[in-house]
Amino acid sequence: MLSWIGANVGTIAVCIVLAVIVCAIILNMIKDKKKGKSPICGGKCGHCPMSCGCCGAHAKGK
Repeated sequence: MLSWIGANVGTIAVCIVLAVIVCAIILNMIKDKKKGKSPICGGKCGHCPMSCGCCGAHAKGK
């Protein structure tokens, strides 16, 4: 088992780094969702290329 870990230490390290990055992104999205920000347009309704429906909520102060 120890020899397998030693042979794959680079792969294991990369996987751990990627997992930490993905967790940070997910936590940031959850935090933004609790603040009422939309993951689609980010609350910048003047620059929103789509009719996502979130712009009306931001304009109303929600």
